[in-house]
Amino acid sequence: MNRSLRRITCLALGLAVLALAGPAMRASAQPLQLPGAQPFNPAGAQQSAPPGAAAGPATPRPPSMPAIRVAGEEAILGRTLRRNGGLGEATFEKTATGHGLKLNVQGFQSENLTEPCAVSFGETPVPVTAMGRPAGVPRYKLEAAACPIVFDVLDGAFLVVEPTQPCLVEAAQCRIDPRGLWGPDSRTLPPRAKEIETARGAAERAVREGYRALTAKADAVDQRSIAREQAGFSAERELICRDFQREGQIGFCGARITEARAASIRARLGITDAPKPAARPRPAAPRPASLPLAPTQ
Repeated sequence: MNRSLRRITCLALGLAVLALAGPAMRASAQPLQLPGAQPFNPAGAQQSAPPGAAAGPATPRPPSMPAIRVAGEEAILGRTLRRNGGLGEATFEKTATGHGLKLNVQGFQSENLTEPCAVSFGETPVPVTAMGRPAGVPRYKLEAAACPIVFDVLDGAFLVVEPTQPCLVEAAQCRIDPRGLWGPDSRTLPPRAKEIETARGAAERAVREGYRALTAKADAVDQRSIAREQAGFSAERELICRDFQREGQIGFCGARITEARAASIRARLGITDAPKPAARPRPAAPRPASLPLAPTQ
């Protein structure tokens, strides 16, 4: 009897010791938690991202460059423009079916290249065909069999991109050259010198940023091609503008060619947002009618 009682007492004491040691053993199974550390997640639990951490890879920013003025047809509509600011006459006009160009081009006789001559394309505008904006600005083709001309519309001017050689008009025995920039009479430009200088500066910045964006998205081979294009742009602009009158003092041609290059780069980058038109001024509120004065007594 005493032996059985001792066994029961020992068993009870053992169970009590295990009951007391259980919480301590479970606590020792947990990893040590340092102050400020993230809470422990059991195996299989999802680890939450720390505050402020990015949820995924950053979305690449789209290529950008400073906003520039991209002119439309209204920039030359009804204006008399001259090749290199002094030769011939061209007027871009609306017609019943679209647009047309009245054109008078000067040249030299085909049999005597020192004897001047001129070719008029008629008193009425010759139809032009819209060709979209392949270089970022409106492009048109003059439908004239004697000398088909393709030109880009710029701000107050247009740039002839075709033909690449002078045209020989057999009926007039005259060799005409429509190439280059057609703009305002150069004698009217001096008062606009400051405005033109500001526009050119903005276009220069846009071209630099545009070439940087083109380079960033190109591979090694295309980067070399873009670098050559950028290096040759100044020489190309000089070639186009060298005969524009008063170019050294005013710089009108250089400003427009730089704007055209900026527009072309924007088109290559896929930037199609056009500058918002200026807000129209609100009409002034009508003034209240004045009341007649009361008659004096």
